[in-house]
Amino acid sequence: MEQGIWQEIEALQRQFVKLGISEAVDYEKYYLYSLIANSTAIEGSTLTESEAQLLFDEGVVAGGKPLLHHLMNEDLKNAYELAIREAKEKTPIASAFLQTLNAALMHSTGGIHSVMGGSFDSSKGEYRLCGVTAGIGGRSYMSYQKVPSMVTELCNYLQKRIATAFTIQELYELSFNAHLNLVTIHPWVDGNGRASRLLMNYIQFLYNLFPTKLFKEDRDEYILALRQSQDEDSNQSFLAFMAGQLRKSLSLEIERFDASQKKGFSFMF
Repeated sequence: MEQGIWQEIEALQRQFVKLGISEAVDYEKYYLYSLIANSTAIEGSTLTESEAQLLFDEGVVAGGKPLLHHLMNEDLKNAYELAIREAKEKTPIASAFLQTLNAALMHSTGGIHSVMGGSFDSSKGEYRLCGVTAGIGGRSYMSYQKVPSMVTELCNYLQKRIATAFTIQELYELSFNAHLNLVTIHPWVDGNGRASRLLMNYIQFLYNLFPTKLFKEDRDEYILALRQSQDEDSNQSFLAFMAGQLRKSLSLEIERFDASQKKGFSFMF
């Protein structure tokens, strides 16, 4: 990993803190709305950030947009609010906790699946009991029989690393690796991408770090970085991509703040 980008990120973080951007009224709320709208858009939601804000604050639905997309956003908002509360309590990362988060984000759109391996309820965060493929070419993920033990192993590893990561780069890369590994295990029949991004942000919430946003316009590059890391059995492509997303997140917030401060005012009659 190139050290130059981490020097840029640390400089941007210092500037972000110095400007006091997060201290503005409702800043964290609206940034959270943006995190949610971009995460669901990566999974196909057509709601814009403005439409998501109206849905969350006013209960106003976007005309002509599918009900499913509204439910996806509402559920993910509830899942993020749950994660933020649990981060304040320093709740350990464990299999049951991840299932609780997934249950929250799949609450309205999940359901019971009856397959050869048995029945499971995706609205309750239960792990899949079937094979699953995703993406162009039908990429196959690991056998469902391996999922519980692999998730437990990942959680144990994350808890150990959380106790030993200290620098900004170490903490962020730990959260990025959590994201990469959970989505590669693919424990659920649906919601894996949203759950993996939520886990990433949860680790960032634990350390009061600026939460990394995945930009919907960068979806193709995101999927490519994931596949490249999975195909090469190496995290480097994904870590590089995510560092770029973090830099972009910080830069845009600073640019927006600067623009708002420089904008003049004149009476309008």
